[in-house]
Amino acid sequence: MAEGSASILTEASRPDGRVRLRGSTLGCGPGRASDRGQRAPGAAGDLAETLQDLARRHRIPGVQLAVHRNGSTVTAEFGELEHGGGRPVSPETAFPIGSISKVFTATLSMILVADGDVELDAPLVEHLSELVGWGDQLTLRQVLSHTSGLASGPDSEDVVAASLRRYVLDHCRRQERVLPPGGGFSYSNAGYILAGLLIEKITGMSWGAAMESILLRPLGVDPAFIAGPQWKETGRPVASGHSVNTAVGRTRPVRQSLASAEAPAGALAVSAVDLVSLGLMHVGRGVPDLLPAECAQEMRRAVSGADPFGLADGWGAGLAVFHEGATDWVGHDGNADGTSCHLRVDPVGERIVALTSNANIGMVLWQDLLGELSQDIPIGPRVWASQGPPIEPPQNCIGEYANGDLEYAVTRGEDGDLRLVVDGDVALLTCHDGLTFTFADPSSGRHVVGGRFTADRHTGMIDGIQINGRLVRRSGHAVQQVA
Repeated sequence: MAEGSASILTEASRPDGRVRLRGSTLGCGPGRASDRGQRAPGAAGDLAETLQDLARRHRIPGVQLAVHRNGSTVTAEFGELEHGGGRPVSPETAFPIGSISKVFTATLSMILVADGDVELDAPLVEHLSELVGWGDQLTLRQVLSHTSGLASGPDSEDVVAASLRRYVLDHCRRQERVLPPGGGFSYSNAGYILAGLLIEKITGMSWGAAMESILLRPLGVDPAFIAGPQWKETGRPVASGHSVNTAVGRTRPVRQSLASAEAPAGALAVSAVDLVSLGLMHVGRGVPDLLPAECAQEMRRAVSGADPFGLADGWGAGLAVFHEGATDWVGHDGNADGTSCHLRVDPVGERIVALTSNANIGMVLWQDLLGELSQDIPIGPRVWASQGPPIEPPQNCIGEYANGDLEYAVTRGEDGDLRLVVDGDVALLTCHDGLTFTFADPSSGRHVVGGRFTADRHTGMIDGIQINGRLVRRSGHAVQQVA
């Protein structure tokens, strides 16, 4: 692996009021200055050493870290774009950021709201005839906050040839919802593909072209896409994802498998510094010429009734909300094939932390990193504590569950152990109070809160499972409409 490097960037304002980053080692891409910023060897050196130690400990091939506070951004990089390839990670290396792409799609959507092209709480059917079956029930706020009731979405291989419109017609149907609109939280990739179609209808451009011209270029971000019509070879280096098996000491590059239609939910590749550029829209004055402050606030204002158990403490119109003492951090996590990336923003304290890594186990590094940073930046590793000691499972939890095409089964083994079966994979569950359950994370071996059962409030019968933020409903259980 290449040795780590570090630099410090200072925030500067453009004549048009938008933000650019002045970097010590950044390339001079479109919208990005090439001036060298002030150096802070001590802080940058400490950050680089911490990052190197963690990456080596967890066998992460390549990683970037950017920490913004007190008006400046310190960065550190370590490792290679591809394991054994010899090409070092640099500040401009782009990493496939998976679901953090949703924050960019939500930001672009909110720019259209600010321009008066669409209303946050108006029926989307006014713009999308594809939603005629929903009537006036579905809104942009619900889609961006994962309270639309839409299912998660199909596997990428099942929509390889689909356009955004075809995807919406086939997989955003009212009869396949898992909740009534506004009835609660269930994480949905399909919802963001719906938002991508809305962007295309309003702008007259493809999602990728609109993303590049309306948001990325003004932010000074050199676009890179791993899927979609906008995908193209660029001069910008893009890191490969990796499958890392620490038990056997094996590291293998993996290919990205995202379908073209899924681009609005996960197709962007950017650097940690680019994530800071996005985060700067939510600190201080933000970037008012691009996204007015009131629209930025709506992105991070938690929606009432949304409980993203296991993911965050709340969710706004595009950003997850994390309570840490008296501070509300906002952000998002993202996983592409073999990558793990993370963004946290403290709008009041004007602090931002962004990490990109090219390994499937990057979340473990992220959790350890937050522990290392906690003295100066007290985000704290997100640990969802189980509710007390192990208890007997709910009597009526055995059965089959589904979320769109996702199928789950809860069974009992011959030894009496409770098991969760998903696509042939089996996890042993340990139940606790509050209908929560834990299981061993296969990638890290750590015992984690896997999710919780949900119960009908009238009968007390188990009617679903909330896992990874998705609501998986017991098969055959009707979705009750909210009056």
